[in-house]
Amino acid sequence: MKIIAKPRSDQWNADDFVGGPQTFTIAGVKEGAAEQPYDIELVEGEGRVWRPPLTVLRLLIAGWTNETDAWIGRRVTLYRDETIPFGAEIVGGIRVSHMSNLPDGKPVREKLTKQRGRRALHTVQPLPDVAPAPTAPTAADVAACTDVDQLRAMWPAASDEIRAHITARKTEIEGGAS
Repeated sequence: MKIIAKPRSDQWNADDFVGGPQTFTIAGVKEGAAEQPYDIELVEGEGRVWRPPLTVLRLLIAGWTNETDAWIGRRVTLYRDETIPFGAEIVGGIRVSHMSNLPDGKPVREKLTKQRGRRALHTVQPLPDVAPAPTAPTAADVAACTDVDQLRAMWPAASDEIRAHITARKTEIEGGAS
């Protein structure tokens, strides 16, 4: 069984990446709050947005230009960087390790501010431009599943036969929750 610790938040936080990096597809960009001026909507984002800091925005611009309409459909891998400071305290934060659609398919390297007065080289590796096709779930996968959201995620790659299993398993889970 997979344990998922879901936060009660409208945004992705560094703690969401304790289990490792995750790859997302950009769904859109909209204006955010004063602290983080842009909210990046993610297809796989569970309704939460990603609010990158200035350093990460500069990496996105270096790889994809500053025209956010061009970002839609592109993919990015995010990870937790334990070394990110907030003021005098090291708190960790979200960084980008890979981006799709990089110029000439080559890594992006930018020297950006790490802390006040200090710069560091940031490298973002290329990510394949197209997401790998989802693996088709099996009847055993469906039977072992205990989460309706995971069943929904299985649906697009499922055959008609497996979709019937998914529907039955969803009913079973929801019936047991009452």
